[in-house]
Amino acid sequence: MTLHDMLPFLIPLVIVQFLLIFISLRHILTHDHYKRGSRMLWVILAIVGMQFWGPILYFILGKEDD
Repeated sequence: MTLHDMLPFLIPLVIVQFLLIFISLRHILTHDHYKRGSRMLWVILAIVGMQFWGPILYFILGKEDD
């Protein structure tokens, strides 16, 4: 299996990944209160854990309910 064969699967996955990180970083930077942790912690976690886990963890554990 070559990269060319996997592109139909990889392109949507990469798009979703970047959308998740963009939405989570936008939310982190525009809000002041979090359930757990601080802004710096969530920014680092969202960027370093970029393979879906960082943004997903933020939305589950860090995002304060409005």
